[in-house]
Amino acid sequence: MLIKEVTALFKKELILEWRQKYALNGILLYVVSTVFISYLSFKSIDEITWNALYWIIMLFSAVNAVAKSFIQESSGRQLYYYTLASPEAIILSKMLYNTLLMLVLATLGYTVYSLVLGNPVGDQGLFIVNMLLGAVGFSACLTMVSAIASKAGNNATLMAILSFPVIIPILLMVIRVSKNAMDGIDRDLSMDKLLTLIAINAIVSVVSFMLFPYLWRS
Repeated sequence: MLIKEVTALFKKELILEWRQKYALNGILLYVVSTVFISYLSFKSIDEITWNALYWIIMLFSAVNAVAKSFIQESSGRQLYYYTLASPEAIILSKMLYNTLLMLVLATLGYTVYSLVLGNPVGDQGLFIVNMLLGAVGFSACLTMVSAIASKAGNNATLMAILSFPVIIPILLMVIRVSKNAMDGIDRDLSMDKLLTLIAINAIVSVVSFMLFPYLWRS
């Protein structure tokens, strides 16, 4: 039953996004234009700046993409969902959709970023795995925070404050692993950081799954 509800809600998210292409196109334009502006500003940058700038772009892209998860939903539509599906199905479908959206944005950003500013990454495989884990972490964290903010009058400031303590550990981990990938360091030296990142993603996802029903009933 849960799987059917999650599948139906996930399809609903895709259909709504397809109908409202301006939202997705606006986010994609943001990523591409930010990378291009970075190129016009720096022309040539060192590896440390390249790494930091990439994740800054990804962080703000994630906020712009995921913030609308619950904030765009009206109270009437949320009440309608309440009568049709379980809260577990709703939060899982939102997290899956936002994860897919973040993976698309991360891949596009990495491709455009590499074409415009060059690609100094030594270990492409490690960087891509780290990028995917970072995208999952951003989406899981910001989805739940978006739900909390929607219950507090869609306060964007509240969303920024609540997401900060969770986003920072994820951001630190992905930046460190990315630096190791750029330097071509042995992957074994990055395994502890990757496991930590996986653990953070799992904790955030499980906590969101467990706590969202209480938030939804309010």
